[in-house]
Amino acid sequence: MILNDDDNKKVKNNFKPLQKPLELEAAEIEFDRSYDKNIRPKTFDDYIGQTSIKETLKITIQAAKKRNVQLDHILLYGPPGLGKTTLANIIANECNTNIKITSAPALERPRDIIGILMNLKQGEILFIDEIHRLNKVAEEILYPAMEDFTLDLTTGKNQTVKTMRVPLQKFTLIGATTKAGALSGPLRDRFGVIHRLEFYTTEELKQVVKRSANILNIKIDEEGALEIAKRSRQTPRIANRLIKRAGDWALVKGNGTITKQDANNALNALNIDDKGLDTTDRELLKLIINNYGGGPVGIETLSVALGEDLRTIEDVIEPYLLQSGFIKRTQRGRVATDTAYKHLGLKNNGSNGQIGLFS
Repeated sequence: MILNDDDNKKVKNNFKPLQKPLELEAAEIEFDRSYDKNIRPKTFDDYIGQTSIKETLKITIQAAKKRNVQLDHILLYGPPGLGKTTLANIIANECNTNIKITSAPALERPRDIIGILMNLKQGEILFIDEIHRLNKVAEEILYPAMEDFTLDLTTGKNQTVKTMRVPLQKFTLIGATTKAGALSGPLRDRFGVIHRLEFYTTEELKQVVKRSANILNIKIDEEGALEIAKRSRQTPRIANRLIKRAGDWALVKGNGTITKQDANNALNALNIDDKGLDTTDRELLKLIINNYGGGPVGIETLSVALGEDLRTIEDVIEPYLLQSGFIKRTQRGRVATDTAYKHLGLKNNGSNGQIGLFS
């Protein structure tokens, strides 16, 4: 339909502009975008938990500075969310150097890893997440780079092939993985420092919650912080996620301060129970108990029946369930424990009692 001049005037006269949108300060928008970056500690003093690892790393860094040598390559491993990337950034800060961050799946072609290595400057740190997923070619390129700070390259084809050794600036490689056992022996042996990150205690997580709340300007009392810590699966990343959700609840339905009741209500709404188990965790336990008599049942079977990726079960779901004693691994598969039965309010008929012989 085509409007004439009179119609256009009528439309303009009857048109009512929308309400003025909510204005946010630029600083607020930027803070929200860089949420993870803001709450991550920058120094060892701010980093909560992993006490023995912190002390060892401090000594290693100080010794390297006094000897005026490059810091040894470091391997950090453990379940996801415990602070491997944060530790890598802290190490870079303590060494007063830059850090280049990438992940193994992103290094598909040889030129990807070669380009990164050749662009590293003296003393810089290269952080590779999920390093156990490096392909064979990228891994072999790393061997001389880590040992001799050189690249072995080839040029030409067939009978004209030539090899040349290209020197690199001295650097430190920090690798992070959830599966240290999946690393090849030659790669693992080239790390001079290897540390395993442990799950956090409830008290440590309570400190994490209070620190993050302070940074995010979220009011929280002692009992509220403790309740969130108890339900965070012993993992700081989860604690930091839950505090935002509890803060939203307290702001909308409470008085703005996260109390124990607010934390309970918010986390119950997210289907996170008092042990930190979510819907997927409980479904996995019920599947083992109800469908397979408490186990044993293979991980592949659980993956298909649950509709979850096998890697997700192994890397995300299982570690906490194993650590908390809800399931155990046997030679024949996964078995639900008495703790799982009690938590779900189910009766153990003892059908899988003999399975413990295989653990």
